Amino acid sequence: MTPRKIPGRGNGDSAQRITSGPSRLRMLLALLAVAAAAAVLAACSSSATSSTGGSTSTPTSSPAAATAGSLKTATIGGVTVLTNAKGFTLYSFAPDTATKSNCNAGCVQYWPPVKGLATAGSGVTGTLTTIKRSDGSMQAAYDGHPLYTYVGDTAPGQAKGNGLNLSGGVWHQVTASGGAAPAQSSSSGSSGGGSGY
Repeated sequence: MTPRKIPGRGNGDSAQRITSGPSRLRMLLALLAVAAAAAVLAACSSSATSSTGGSTSTPTSSPAAATAGSLKTATIGGVTVLTNAKGFTLYSFAPDTATKSNCNAGCVQYWPPVKGLATAGSGVTGTLTTIKRSDGSMQAAYDGHPLYTYVGDTAPGQAKGNGLNLSGGVWHQVTASGGAAPAQSSSSGSSGGGSGY
């Protein structure tokens, strides 16, 4: 910015610097645009958790982690199983009861609970309910089985968690009839399921 002489103010050697109105306005508008963009991003990220009844401890980078939404069925390894809306296999945990999840703390980092009330999509004929988790959030359940995804499933149609004995019990993909699928039917890649959690 170049100094401008203000008429009627001192001699030519003492020019005063003034801030141009249009450049100050541009700076203010740019700051407002940045603030608005940040607000939009914050609103988008909070809307993903607000429908689940609170914050979740599941990794948001997992492609399987999501709210319940509409459940559907898919045939994996010759068995018709329950999946979330994105096609990721849903699991039950043997130590759970119809009203209580026994997968808490570190367990949910690997087995994210399906949050909220699910709706029945194509092929889903069982009873959909919710249970209250120890953190107060609601978890979807199907025919009395609280539902989870598995972080080892990185694409729809995988069932790498089926039959794994981890976190204090055995994990099974949930069949469309509400039962547990046989462990050997579709556990492709389950040998690398990870130990120690």
